[in-house]
Amino acid sequence: MVSAAVRGNVASQTYRVRVTPAVRGAWIRAGLVSLRAKLFAVAVIVAIWQIVYLSGWKSTVVLPGPATVAAALWQQAREPMLWEATWTTLNRALIGFALALLIGALAGALTSRNRLLRNAFGPIITGLQTMPAIAWFPFAIIFFGLHTSAILFVIVIGAAPSIAIGVIAGADHIPPLLLRAAKTLNLTGLSLYCHVILPASLPMFVSGLRQGWAFAWRSLMAGELVVLVTNTASIGVLLENAQNMTDMPSAMAIMIVILAIGIVMDAAFAAVDRQIRRRWGLLETEHG
Repeated sequence: MVSAAVRGNVASQTYRVRVTPAVRGAWIRAGLVSLRAKLFAVAVIVAIWQIVYLSGWKSTVVLPGPATVAAALWQQAREPMLWEATWTTLNRALIGFALALLIGALAGALTSRNRLLRNAFGPIITGLQTMPAIAWFPFAIIFFGLHTSAILFVIVIGAAPSIAIGVIAGADHIPPLLLRAAKTLNLTGLSLYCHVILPASLPMFVSGLRQGWAFAWRSLMAGELVVLVTNTASIGVLLENAQNMTDMPSAMAIMIVILAIGIVMDAAFAAVDRQIRRRWGLLETEHG
């Protein structure tokens, strides 16, 4: 009875969007506008790149043109090595991010509503977020050796603080009315988190996840360049090999792959973030 009452309270504070054909059409139009903007940005970047290439500012060995890099990317896409390396890298990213999500969410939940833990560990969590991932690799290599565990450790230590801060920030922005209602209904412990704190802090939590993924992806790329695991193909290994052979077209093609994966994953988090913000009434929505 208590849980149902509080769930009703939370629901009354959220803005339910009725998905009508007009609303769906507005979402599609917004998506097309966003896609056109991204394509325009890519066209501008490629045009500037081509102009710099034609100016002769750098040798073609150092700065190949867009056509040369596109040909190298197409050639690598036709070979299994790139796909195997991409799968290895994505597998590491997902495992590391899942561990960071578990640890960060737990740390954030424990410190968000406990003043003593907040005062003790809050500054440490913030400090860990500001530390560059590269600073952790000497410790990780000594502790774990040249192994995937070293890379996963740096991913977790880089992403978990952002997720924890997202949970803490979300808890700080819970409407006091919900907390007073929960207190009146004697809702405490796990029920308080499940039915009040987590639903109410979800928008900030998803923003923390988005930022956490960005930290995880950057940490992973740095890790694969520093911790070269033998007999394992990864995007970092391919980039390192291209550097050793001074093969700039291949190196830039792999960098484009890294950028594309990062953009796709960020777009996925952004879509989830927009949907949640619409549901919570934090974005303007057309009605039909």
